[in-house]
Amino acid sequence: MFATYVHNLNPVLLRLTDAIQLRWYGLAYLMGFMAGFFLLRNLARRGLWVLKPEQTGDFIAAAALFGVFLGGRIGYILFYQIPKAGWDEFAKDPLMLVRVWEGGMASHGGILGLVIFTWFYARKHQVTWTGLGDGLCVVAPVGLFFGRMANFINGELYGRVAEGVAWAVKFPLSMTETTQEVQNAAWQACTQVDPKLAEAQTLDQLIAAARANPEVSETLGNFLPARHPSQIYEGLLEGALLFAILWWVRTRFPKAPDGLLTGLFFALYAIFRIIGEQFREPDAEMVGMLTKGQFFSLFMFLFSAAFLFHAWRGWKRAGNDHSLGGEA
Repeated sequence: MFATYVHNLNPVLLRLTDAIQLRWYGLAYLMGFMAGFFLLRNLARRGLWVLKPEQTGDFIAAAALFGVFLGGRIGYILFYQIPKAGWDEFAKDPLMLVRVWEGGMASHGGILGLVIFTWFYARKHQVTWTGLGDGLCVVAPVGLFFGRMANFINGELYGRVAEGVAWAVKFPLSMTETTQEVQNAAWQACTQVDPKLAEAQTLDQLIAAARANPEVSETLGNFLPARHPSQIYEGLLEGALLFAILWWVRTRFPKAPDGLLTGLFFALYAIFRIIGEQFREPDAEMVGMLTKGQFFSLFMFLFSAAFLFHAWRGWKRAGNDHSLGGEA
């Protein structure tokens, strides 16, 4: 009934020069950190977090640098890039480790980075590690939501081919999944619409032309299969829904033992990630019948079990054999 949308969103929000650009991806991280700051400060003021409100800013800044950015980047290189290209590429250019602005971040790496960072931070500031992590786990899904929305704007990490799905999207970047014959035909058809494309040599140039020219976009879409907008699925599951659940538990049960929310985060994130990956085009080699995202998520159940067991022991030691507390 409706024409399938051909993705033509520009990942650059503001371009000052070729070297100075404001990208939606970077803005998504900024929005995630700002939202995390205000939400954590709100929890701290209500006595629902182990840090004081005035400590929130320093904590978020350090968590962003040492946890999210470094952890996410290291995770991407170890989990995805090195298995593809080998260690030689990293040995030739080790500075790729810190060039987060080039893209390539792994959510599992970011989560692991935050686990390590909070452990050191808790020891330094003499607060409980699990209590510190509980607050962070409540607000982390907000950042995941913004990140997935940025993935959609970039047109990356697109979904699998969708048959009969009214809201399916055609992603130009998925042209790399097609045969060489299809790619040649698409180039020829788009060149007839915009003769200047005859001088273009890369897919990025073709995609840029499609963003600027609706006729090129429509022509290119004729050669692309409709796919699930899996970035939006994951954003709603790993981001919005996960945040709603954890925020409700945190505020509804203010006396919940330390570690409970962290355990719930790991379990629910793993479940939602495994579900979302069913609709996402694998962007790395499969591990048996599982995508790498699903495979790494399995280990998160072990983390979940450990934190939930810790929370249960703390609950028993405190003698709380009744309620976890009323609404704060």
